[in-house]
Amino acid sequence: MAGRVLTLSQARSPLSSAAEQLRILGRIPVARVFDDALAPAGLSPLLARTIDVLQINVGKVCNQTCRHCHVDAGPDRRESMSRETMALCLRALDASSIPTVDITGGAPEMNPDFRWLVRECVLRGRHVIDRCNLTILLTPSHADLPAFFAAHRVELICSLPHYRAPGTDAQRGAGVFEKSVAALRRLNAVGYGMPGSGLRLVLVTNPVGAFLPGGQASLEAEWKKEMLRRYDVRFDALFCLTNMPISRYLDWLIESGNLEGYMARLVTAFNPAAAAGVMCRSMVSVGWDGRLFDCDFNQMLELEVSERRAAHIRDFSASLLAEREIVVGPHCFGCTAGAGSSCGGITA
Repeated sequence: MAGRVLTLSQARSPLSSAAEQLRILGRIPVARVFDDALAPAGLSPLLARTIDVLQINVGKVCNQTCRHCHVDAGPDRRESMSRETMALCLRALDASSIPTVDITGGAPEMNPDFRWLVRECVLRGRHVIDRCNLTILLTPSHADLPAFFAAHRVELICSLPHYRAPGTDAQRGAGVFEKSVAALRRLNAVGYGMPGSGLRLVLVTNPVGAFLPGGQASLEAEWKKEMLRRYDVRFDALFCLTNMPISRYLDWLIESGNLEGYMARLVTAFNPAAAAGVMCRSMVSVGWDGRLFDCDFNQMLELEVSERRAAHIRDFSASLLAEREIVVGPHCFGCTAGAGSSCGGITA
């Protein structure tokens, strides 16, 4: 995975179209479709159970261009959630008891109204999660964020593919690992990851190649030991995520000749227990333009929620969405392979 990375949009790739991604995924010969895998476990159709998390994708603008990015985010993207749409998200919170707000991007911190949204969610008594790429914290315009996060008790979930530089830089760009460690030290300095602080710091790792992640518990122990020994960095937990076969990772799978083999690996590793606990059953994902999706992956594939009466945040209905049928497709095998994969780590 070497060479300069462009967003699919910037490269004018056919894969910048969600419809083209779905077409390619749909023609891959696999042993069974996702609904057929769900049926023996009594999970077809897959239904939502509740809404514990309102995930808000505030845009595709990012200071990095990572090779695996399912959002196709980058510095050239212009999609950014307006304050008006954020206000609709706050109205949805006011009309519901959803306890957690999960803010993502792109680099969500690059949205000009990011701090405002965090403050408003905290004022409403919601637990706020920020999905951070770490390097954004080193930019002059965002250097205040560690203290801001600590003051508002924001949980941080931060991407770091590996605890050694080569693995991280191969996926995220030259020099990213060194910057990420510097950012982690700044977070440790304000209390994140430190015993008794209550400031939760989670790292997220995902494989660099076409294979599934290792065991989360054993990897977490290894990472904690190595991050402390090598860099004097502390954190609370490690999430292991499976790379989803969409967007720029789909592009790499095609270019490297790994697509069919990777999809076969995901299908073979289907785990009913992981399927029962997938994140889409307890969350709703809000796109930068206010449209609603079952998860961030469906959002990138333009697969809107099945409940058409509440398909936009302006029409949000917790009662309707908490009982909706989840929209599924071949990519869903990525969340249900092995121990499972979700925004909160393993699911089984």
